[in-house]
Amino acid sequence: MKYVPHTEQDRQAMLAAIGVSSVEELFSDIPESLRLKKPMAIPAGLSEPEVKKVVSGLSKKNETIDDYISFLGAGAYDHYIPSFVDQLLLRSEFYTAYTPYQPEISQGTLQSIYEYQTLICELTGMDVANASMYDGASALAEAAAMACDRKSQVVVSSAVHPEYRETLATYASGQGIEIRVAEHAGGVSPASSFEPLVSKDTGAIIVQYPNFFGNVEDLRSLADLAHANGALLVVAVVDPVSLGILESPGKCGADIVVGEGQSFGNSISFGGPYLGFFAAKEKYVRRMPGRIVGATIDNKGQKAFVLTLQAREQHIRREKATSNICSNEALCALAANMTLCALGKEGLREMAYLSLQKAHYAFNKITSIPGVEPVFRAPFFKEFVVKLPKCPDEVNKELLKDKILGGLPLKRFYKDMDNAVLFCVTELRTKKEIDLLAARLGGM
Repeated sequence: MKYVPHTEQDRQAMLAAIGVSSVEELFSDIPESLRLKKPMAIPAGLSEPEVKKVVSGLSKKNETIDDYISFLGAGAYDHYIPSFVDQLLLRSEFYTAYTPYQPEISQGTLQSIYEYQTLICELTGMDVANASMYDGASALAEAAAMACDRKSQVVVSSAVHPEYRETLATYASGQGIEIRVAEHAGGVSPASSFEPLVSKDTGAIIVQYPNFFGNVEDLRSLADLAHANGALLVVAVVDPVSLGILESPGKCGADIVVGEGQSFGNSISFGGPYLGFFAAKEKYVRRMPGRIVGATIDNKGQKAFVLTLQAREQHIRREKATSNICSNEALCALAANMTLCALGKEGLREMAYLSLQKAHYAFNKITSIPGVEPVFRAPFFKEFVVKLPKCPDEVNKELLKDKILGGLPLKRFYKDMDNAVLFCVTELRTKKEIDLLAARLGGM
């Protein structure tokens, strides 16, 4: 089939309609010296098989996480995704960027969101969860805004992901929320670092669990401090796989739990789209952003799912909305739902346990290398920080020669952390791969 949008007859009709006799006359206002005097250098048309070959050749220039051995984490994690997840997500009833949950026609989608909310509640130990957010960073910022309903400041640990704190600052600048930063001590966030900064105006104490350095925070002492000052404890769980073995933030006294759900069924994908989750105690449900799907009984006595709350969105209380989460990436939430259902409690526990064990094996191997020192001594999950004897950027360049993605140099975020690197080890890394990393580091 020829791809010629306009015939010569079409062109003459259009020229006649605008009152010119030729294309040259149409462009007569353009100086002669600027006009192209030769045919444009456009390759000849290709057949479909030929186009496929060209595009396939170009795509082979891309390299993905599957082509490398990754020890890079810091908020984006290389975890196992059951094979059926991607296949089911491609079904036409699911595969859309829009959130197709009009209550009168999309019972299946509403049910999947309801199940997703239930799983997030079970993971976080919270009473209610919404239908998902854009990503973990924006979920954290929304949580801060929610906690500052009648307060004007939040106190955030410096051990919270630096890019999450940047997103928080962006949101806060438009809402008049003051951000105070409590410095970490030895890679964790003790209550003593927060005490001088907390006041009657504090709406929330914000920590990450495990934190940006991979260390596990003492949430109970922070919850006590927050509640004693009339504030909420907001916990960001950037790596929810950790909740397979760690006690849930809800049991530790958290009031709002947010985080990044990419680890569950969503590939790293060059940075997105990701999945923010948002959960809270029931008494705060009317202050939550986004939408909540609930279960009820219809007029025939059958179980049905409905949009229960969307108090801060466009339909009701519009003037009080602080955000408008329309396209809530339901496909990403569905992927998380499928993955968690496939893993089950035991599967998630095993994924977390393997990550923990392999990360500690890697830590011991790497810190046994002469010149490599552990930076912190706090308990950690699957990420840890070590100080290398050489510049981390140079080290990572050398590792790339063996198709190894090294750790994240931390000086980019913490000026006093020269040569410090954050390594991540998930359940997908093998002993052979960890030994290879240690051998290459030891040989530099």
